[in-house]
Amino acid sequence: MPEPPILALFDFDGTITRRDTLFDFIRFYRGEKALFQGLVKLAPVLVSLKLGLTPNWEAKERVLTHFFGGEPQVAFRQRASDYARHRLPLIIRPSALQEINGLRAARATICVVSASAEDWIQAWCTSLEIQLIATRLEVRQQTMTGKIDGKNCNGPEKVRRIREKFDLEQYPTIYAYGDSKGDREMLAVAHHPHYRYFK
Repeated sequence: MPEPPILALFDFDGTITRRDTLFDFIRFYRGEKALFQGLVKLAPVLVSLKLGLTPNWEAKERVLTHFFGGEPQVAFRQRASDYARHRLPLIIRPSALQEINGLRAARATICVVSASAEDWIQAWCTSLEIQLIATRLEVRQQTMTGKIDGKNCNGPEKVRRIREKFDLEQYPTIYAYGDSKGDREMLAVAHHPHYRYFK
């Protein structure tokens, strides 16, 4: 008899990686000086985010628009792919990668579910033959607008997107791994939730 199907859902930033990839990607793309100057300019909105006065998605759009609004889509996606291939492996938690490889060996269906943009995660996921659900960035006339296409993939939106992609009733065993309040809803649908599991 075939083994019952397993679904494993992984948050990315802070769970699989040791740091937030948005600002790490900006540093990779624009350089340290431009990142610092941008953060100074964006300080009011980032403080407002910390105080709970500005929603996460709005602050993220302000950051994305500042650094990438008007960028040609082709150039942006090429640099995002370069980041995924060359920079991401340096900030992946070895224990998380070991868990992923163990689940791959067990023939689990593995999916990264991230609030970060799919652009700079996709190539890494493809290299491991795992699936990806992530925030999509808006493109108009082959140009990055800096806006989010649809909703930020965080909190309840993570579960909505998961259910859109998978029939959870078909998986008698579901693992989920997360590290923040944005993962609570995803952890709640799992039979085996793991919070801040990797060191």
